Amino acid sequence: MKKVLIVLAAAAILLSGCAKKEEAKAASGKLVVWSFTDELKKMVDEYYVPTHPGVEVEYSMTPTDQFPNKLDPVLASGQGAPDVFALEAAFVRKYIESGLLLDLSDIAAEVKAKSLAYPIEIGSYNGKVYGMSWQATPGAMFYRRSLAKKYLGTDDPAEVQKYVANLDKFVETAALLKDKSKGACVVVASTGDMFMPYKGARKDAWVVNGKLSIDPAMISYMDMAKTLKDKGYEGRAAQWSEGWFAGMKGTLKDEAGKDVEVFSYLLPTWGLHYVLKTNAPDTAGDWAMVPGPAPYQWGGTWVGAFKGTKNAAAAKDFIKYITSDDGFMEKWAKDTGDMISNTAIVDKIKDTYSEPFLGGQNHYAAFAEMAKSVNGKLIQGTDQAVEGLFNEAVNAYIHGEKTRDQAIEDFKSQVNAQLGL
Repeated sequence: MKKVLIVLAAAAILLSGCAKKEEAKAASGKLVVWSFTDELKKMVDEYYVPTHPGVEVEYSMTPTDQFPNKLDPVLASGQGAPDVFALEAAFVRKYIESGLLLDLSDIAAEVKAKSLAYPIEIGSYNGKVYGMSWQATPGAMFYRRSLAKKYLGTDDPAEVQKYVANLDKFVETAALLKDKSKGACVVVASTGDMFMPYKGARKDAWVVNGKLSIDPAMISYMDMAKTLKDKGYEGRAAQWSEGWFAGMKGTLKDEAGKDVEVFSYLLPTWGLHYVLKTNAPDTAGDWAMVPGPAPYQWGGTWVGAFKGTKNAAAAKDFIKYITSDDGFMEKWAKDTGDMISNTAIVDKIKDTYSEPFLGGQNHYAAFAEMAKSVNGKLIQGTDQAVEGLFNEAVNAYIHGEKTRDQAIEDFKSQVNAQLGL
């Protein structure tokens, strides 16, 4: 019996050694990585390469607006294509559905138990996974505490959420704010802020069985946008315009030069750090966040690999590492503040945060809960083109250039003409 145990132990050691050799083999050779974001470069230089000495990484970055034009021809021809590349939320599905990406289903299955659902849903097509993400970018509603106290009688997130618990309550609260402020306070600076929450409230995608489908939530968005504009519930400042940013600082003026108080902004995780904090630092402490009227997601970066890569093992190892590795993801989250997709690490660290900009609120724990409700199954490769045309129709309607029915019919005709749907 003793000899049998010794033989079994020796076999286990041998197998373990083989596994380690195979693992070392998997993470070796040269890897060409393309990106449009310097985040990936930081991951490569400061985290991956130091822990994977057998891998030589050649990194290249191209601005986002030029990235698809650089990537498309090399993927199509197979000549000069990178092994691994980043994919922005706006165009990720175009590539996921292209048939040109390496199947990552095996590594996705290995980490599924500790991965947030929606990033993998967005990276999946026809039952296989072609893209994975280290990020989670759920959307929230950020509101001014001082205005909440002034007009709602409380700045407590749990109580404020009751005022915006769904899309109908949101519009009711918009009316309440206008009434109590005698027209000085608007619920949002722009009707455009509401697009993502209404999109998140859909039950159906834009394209169903090869045909254009307009979910009732998007019709509701058109009606809501019209109501907000016509009744003066919004600041009439286009998203990302000077006036839109001015509302964050409390310096937005109306056409008559009167002060406009902006109650809230609907933004995702990165909106806190890169929009509110950077543009309105003097308002620190006067903000809080709640889930808002509907769960939604906005932005993010996925990572995929070329189907014809000559180093599939290293490509998969790299993608698995930066999108799931416990040690890396904990360091990345703590070093950068990024909201990550590894739920095991999120659960481990989420209760350690307190955000001064939000009056001490734990934004990380709040975002972790919001992320669970996001549905990534409705995102499609044609979304960017369809939504561009849809928002043109919405603007024509809310500005009185077309009736709602005219705007919808013209939208359908344009989608058919441009996309054949």
